[in-house]
Order: sequence, then structure tokens, then C-alpha cells
Amino acid sequence: MRNLIDFILKYSAVFVFTFLFVISFVLLVSNGRFHSSVWFTSANALSSKLYGMSNGVSSYFNLKAVNASLQQNNALLENEVLNLRMQLARYRSLYADSVDFSGTRRFDYVLATVLNNGTRHPRNYFTIDKGYADGVESGMGVADQNGIVGIVNVAGKNTSRVISLLNTTQHISVRLKGTNTIGSLSWKVNDPNVAYMEEVPRHSTFQLGDTVVTSGYSTSFPADIPVGTVLGKVKTDNDNFYVLKVRLASDFNHLTTVRVLKDKFKNELDSLQTLDISE
Repeated sequence: MRNLIDFILKYSAVFVFTFLFVISFVLLVSNGRFHSSVWFTSANALSSKLYGMSNGVSSYFNLKAVNASLQQNNALLENEVLNLRMQLARYRSLYADSVDFSGTRRFDYVLATVLNNGTRHPRNYFTIDKGYADGVESGMGVADQNGIVGIVNVAGKNTSRVISLLNTTQHISVRLKGTNTIGSLSWKVNDPNVAYMEEVPRHSTFQLGDTVVTSGYSTSFPADIPVGTVLGKVKTDNDNFYVLKVRLASDFNHLTTVRVLKDKFKNELDSLQTLDISE
């Protein structure tokens, strides 16, 4: 108690000054219109900045939820576009015969989060948080919001391993958008941003910046999903074909949210391909 009294006596002048300063400030603001206006204007500006900072912090921590919602909506819209394109193509092919089409949706998707990923090895894989309990099966294509990224290799109950596009064993059937030029896309190690479109016929024409898309010649990917853009032609010894250097659309160093593409006709198409037609 004695120490407290000594402390108050030692700094009594400071306490008295602070008390009088506060009283004077209150009287000044209360009785002077100009000073009152300045005070409230400054206080409002300060509170606005504080609220802005608070909202900024809150918005930052909500970005994950916002991004997940945007990814969900984007995937839904992309899936609708794929199915509408397929229905339109079917209508066009059957219009002359006036055959009805039921409009059955062929493709669906499963939204998934990438758990781990690799880009530094000749054979890269990544893991997602969805498995056969969610409808994921081996052979299903995987894409992010920019383009294709791989094919499901092994599906566990709740997680799956995906063969990345950055895998030297992976070959995807692709096409130059707006043409009938088909080729095989493969990766050659080192650069995670570049792959190569091989087996392109010599008579084919292209321009730098042309878009490369999936051909649709498999049950893993529907047609016209973006793959990348043409960077140029690579010299080869083959007189019949050449190779195009392709900048990949997806950033494999920052894969976060992906979608697994489900072809509802996959089992039927696979069974037809393996059917023994010999008599």
C-alpha cells in the first residue's frame, strides 16, 4: 500500500495534468461548434478506416470459402456447357432423320481438393480427397478451372491417386481447336509448363497461339476441354509428322481444386471396345 501511495505522490503532477487535459478537451468539443465538427469528422474517418481494416481481414479469411463456392459454380457451368455441346452435336447429326433425342446428360463431375502434388520427377502423381465412395473410378479424367491435369490411376475409398499430365508415361489424344488435326500430347520432363503435341501430319497448318483441346476420342475426357496453346514447331527427323511445343493451360505448381469428370457411358463404351467380334 505504501508503494502505491508513493507512486501516486511521485506522479501526481502527471495525473493532475491528464485529468485537466481531458476535462478541457471535453469542454472544448462540447461548447465549440467548429471544434466539435472537426472532432466528429476525424472520429468518423478513423472509425471508417478501422471498420475497413476489419472487413479486409474478415474478407481475407473468407477467401477459401468464397473460392470453393466459385469453383463449384464454375464446374457446374462447365459441365452444363459440355453436355449442351454434346446434345447440340447429336441433334445436328440426327436432324435429317427427325430422330428424337432424350437429352440425357452424359458427363458429370466430382469436385475435389489436391492433397499433395509433385512436378519434379519424370513420373509425377498427385492425390485428391475423393475416392470410390464419392463415385471416383480409375480412368476418369481430371481437370482444373484452366484445363486438363491428369487421369485417375487408383481410387481408394476416400482418396485417389492421379497420374499427372507431367508424367512421361502419360499420352492424351488432343486436337488443334477448330480443325481436324489430331495428335498425341506428352510431357518431356524439366519444364512443368510445357508439353508436346506429337504425330501432327505435315500437311496440317497452325498459327502460334492456337488453342490445343482434347479430341474426345476417349472416355477420360470429353471433347474441347482446353489443354494449352501452341508455342512453336519442334524439328524432328520424321518426314511425315512434326511436333508442336505447347504451353499448358494449367499451373501444375499451384493445383488446389480440381474436378473429376464422370462419363456415364464409360462402362458401355469400354465393353464395346473390348467386345470380341470374331465368329
